Amino acid sequence: MDPTVFLLGAGRTDFKRNFRKEGKVLRDIIAETARATLDDARVPAAEVSAGVLGNFAGGLYTRQLHLGSLLIDADPALKGIPTFHTEAACASGSVAVVAGIHQILSGLADVVLVVGAEQQKTMSPAEGADVLAAAGDWDREKPLFGEHMFPKLFATIAKQYLATHGLRQETLSDVVAKNYENAQRNPLAQKFGVPMTREQAITVTEKNPEFAPPLKISDCSQVTDGGAGIVLASRRYVERTGRKDAIRLAGFGHATDHLELSKKDSPHFTVARKAIKQAYERAGLTPGDIHAAEVHDCFSISEVIQYELLGFAEPGHGWKLLADGATRFDGPIPVNVSGGLIADGHPVGATGVRQVWEACRQLTGTAGERQLQDVSRFLCFNMGGSMTTNVCTIWTK
Repeated sequence: MDPTVFLLGAGRTDFKRNFRKEGKVLRDIIAETARATLDDARVPAAEVSAGVLGNFAGGLYTRQLHLGSLLIDADPALKGIPTFHTEAACASGSVAVVAGIHQILSGLADVVLVVGAEQQKTMSPAEGADVLAAAGDWDREKPLFGEHMFPKLFATIAKQYLATHGLRQETLSDVVAKNYENAQRNPLAQKFGVPMTREQAITVTEKNPEFAPPLKISDCSQVTDGGAGIVLASRRYVERTGRKDAIRLAGFGHATDHLELSKKDSPHFTVARKAIKQAYERAGLTPGDIHAAEVHDCFSISEVIQYELLGFAEPGHGWKLLADGATRFDGPIPVNVSGGLIADGHPVGATGVRQVWEACRQLTGTAGERQLQDVSRFLCFNMGGSMTTNVCTIWTK
């Protein structure tokens, strides 16, 4: 089989929306996203071979499961295709992307529609935080960390990083300010029109408490409703249709660690490094070959650590990239130009697909005001839980 996978287009919803207030449900997010994706890819629904739906907790947030079937609602011509639902916490979307890649590589499908979706604004923040705790080891970690388990888990990671390398509060605030600044160029971002300065990010206030030291509210990703989708295709399909604008998957990696944080080698995360190494080796590239990236900033500390895991900085030196402005929009290696999870938003099951949506926009020159110059190699890193499921993809023109 030809080992080439192409990306033909991508679509998404506006992450500022509250679908419950619109009288809509998860089904509507999935169908709307799928239609937008097929339109952007210029692929008729009748030519889709298979579908994959990434979602973390539809059964808890909305009491709806069997979600692969909801892809069919996007277009009558999709009826009869094989579909299924992937779940890997915050990496549910990227695992859906990998599943689509596998179908193309195996020769089972020529065109795969991949959609990630989540409807989180169905309950109070406290109830939602309890749902998110299911992304960790509920039986062992919930009794230990209590309410708001995930901020506390990543606060623990931040403290482990501090003990190993040292950690400046300014570093975390630089991540937040950068990503909010980037979101002001992204009209679909949850925090578009809601800027946050570095001073605001670093200052503890009543509205920005340090509720999981050293993390403040501003260091956390958003609670978001939304969807994102992509269309993957085989070389056979691309050549048959004469497509000249297809993006190529250069490489990918996928590796899984233990569920419980205490069983991981934090903050080194060698299993996450394994996924990243796989992607670089399959692509025949090095960190220095990457022009821009979307990484999983569920909390500000995770972006800093991922700079180092990805090889953009030596261990303990992620702070220097921020201090030098290297990962800013106008820096040599822009990271999270979408606004990231902190400011674009984090509809959990959609995030991994949304990262590839950004890669598609940048590599096709359709990113609008946030369009980067001279970008031909784009990396996405998405992880679920406390770096339990790790997925890295590299895309090229």
